[in-house]
Amino acid sequence: RQFKEMPGILTGKVRPDYKTCIQISSESALRQMLLPALISVLTPIISGFIFGADFVGGLLVGTVISSIMLALYTANAGGAWDNSKKFIESGMVEGASKGTAAHQSAIIGDTVGDPLKDTVGPSLDILI
Repeated sequence: RQFKEMPGILTGKVRPDYKTCIQISSESALRQMLLPALISVLTPIISGFIFGADFVGGLLVGTVISSIMLALYTANAGGAWDNSKKFIESGMVEGASKGTAAHQSAIIGDTVGDPLKDTVGPSLDILI
């Protein structure tokens, strides 16, 4: 919307309205987090009333253990994929340099690994 209303943004003559952009993004993110938050809070409560305290204990232990494993996996795998491109570009891998198939694969790994390590892993900390 801002690009249509203020065409000078693209040329750098007009400063964009950052506050509105951030407000729209924040409101959308909070709205989209409502259902996952409700599920993670209400599941133990409702299952406690239906199945009892032992079930809730098992549910919480299972959730924590699986979340820790998944968080560790995504953080470490994402970091490895992210750093593989840097390692190839450093010249320490014989036969692999910029432009080779290994480097192209590492670029894809970097693209996948960055969000994996920076968003997926830490987001599981909230559930833990």
